[in-house]
Amino acid sequence: MKKIEAIIQPHKLDEVKEALIGIGVEGLTISEVRGHGRQKGHTETYRGAEYTVDLLPKVKLEIFAPDLRAEEIVRVISAAAASGKIGDGKIFVSSIEEAVRIRNGDRGETAL
Repeated sequence: MKKIEAIIQPHKLDEVKEALIGIGVEGLTISEVRGHGRQKGHTETYRGAEYTVDLLPKVKLEIFAPDLRAEEIVRVISAAAASGKIGDGKIFVSSIEEAVRIRNGDRGETAL
């Protein structure tokens, strides 16, 4: 099993969700997060005063999937979230040792 974490731009969330639903992804967790990568934020002007915005709003998606589906899910997220501009985000894939469905005790991929 794999855990796929994607940090994307908030305005791309609906597009990414629709793409994932289109390939049959049934479960995902979405969190609003803040952070920065290489761009280190940006400066803005408000009422004539310049200030630095160093923690930018992002959306974090977490998806747990069977090993065989992980690469397809990564490709779909990459395609749907890409704008070609700096700050599009990142995708991280890690192995999951075990999953347990609390309701009935299912384990492994059947718990997904």
